[in-house]
Amino acid sequence: MVKNRVNRAVQPALRAGASPLFILGLSAALAACGETKAPPPAPNPNLGPAVPVRVVSVAPVSGVTELDVAGTVRLKRETPLAFNTPGRIAAIMVREGDRVQAGQLLARLDTTALGANQASAAAEVVRAQADMKRAEDLFAKGWVTAPRVEQARATMAAAQARARAAGFDVTLASLRAPASGVVLARPGEPGQIAQPGQAILTIGEMNQGFVLRLPLADRDAARVRQGQPATVRIPALGAGTLAGIVSEVGARGDDGTGTFRIEVKLPADKRLASGQIGSARLRLGPSEPGAPMSVPATAVFAARADEGFVYVLEPVTRRVRQRLVALGAVSDAGVVITGGLQPGDQVVTTGIDRLRDGQVIELARQPQGQPAK
Repeated sequence: MVKNRVNRAVQPALRAGASPLFILGLSAALAACGETKAPPPAPNPNLGPAVPVRVVSVAPVSGVTELDVAGTVRLKRETPLAFNTPGRIAAIMVREGDRVQAGQLLARLDTTALGANQASAAAEVVRAQADMKRAEDLFAKGWVTAPRVEQARATMAAAQARARAAGFDVTLASLRAPASGVVLARPGEPGQIAQPGQAILTIGEMNQGFVLRLPLADRDAARVRQGQPATVRIPALGAGTLAGIVSEVGARGDDGTGTFRIEVKLPADKRLASGQIGSARLRLGPSEPGAPMSVPATAVFAARADEGFVYVLEPVTRRVRQRLVALGAVSDAGVVITGGLQPGDQVVTTGIDRLRDGQVIELARQPQGQPAK
């Protein structure tokens, strides 16, 4: 069509004797006028007019991030104490919050039944010892066989073992402090029938110091290293911070929550108490699989658990498409994306609430003083 139009315009010029340069320019101009340019995509009437938004190009982050995690202050060693045998609690000499010394008597059972068992075991030892001596005398005279003597000796050994066990139970009928510390809990009460292994008191050992226990997701716990510093804030102590050190990284996740326990050792401070709430800022090293992506927090919507959605721009059609992404740590710098995006993808950061999948967008003008995205 364009070629025919050019021929119809050039033929009269040739007949009129126009110069070749004039004819060449006329042909080029007509050909340019004949070219058609693809119009921009028309907005879908169902999606409304084009929405002005801003976008940001996704790029790998260094992989080093800071994470604030809330936790609970605990003594490094908190020991529940229990009796070895069932019985009635005769007395508990301490209350919650009391300071105790190593070896101090804390509670005891009524030993009436235990004393009777110990006396019975001792009497059994006397009887077994007499039977063994009688058998040895008869064997020396040839009246009994050697197996009879061996049986008497075995009975004697069993009786002595039962006597030692009864004495051990009497000893454990009294609870004593394993180390100097403080009484953290007192679930038992005098007159209660205690069962073996049932915690009666919980003692926190002061010589082990305090730690801040933190629950971390598996992907974050894998980037924490023992011995690294941590900045700790405990509101009960005021607005200041404490310099902590990661002293323990859990090797197994909790069956219920799936989190790993991290312990941050705290410096000595008389104001610390077990049960205080605090937070620690940890510097997480790079992930092993590779450098993750990072996007502004305003780009993520419909987040749940460790997944969310973003709108990714299709440059040719100027339409946005929803994309499911895997979410990592959240910080002031943005949200770490561990899956679903590639370097160079353009992600919408404003006007998320006005967009739908397939929406045509316009790039909004950047405020003065800010570089264009």
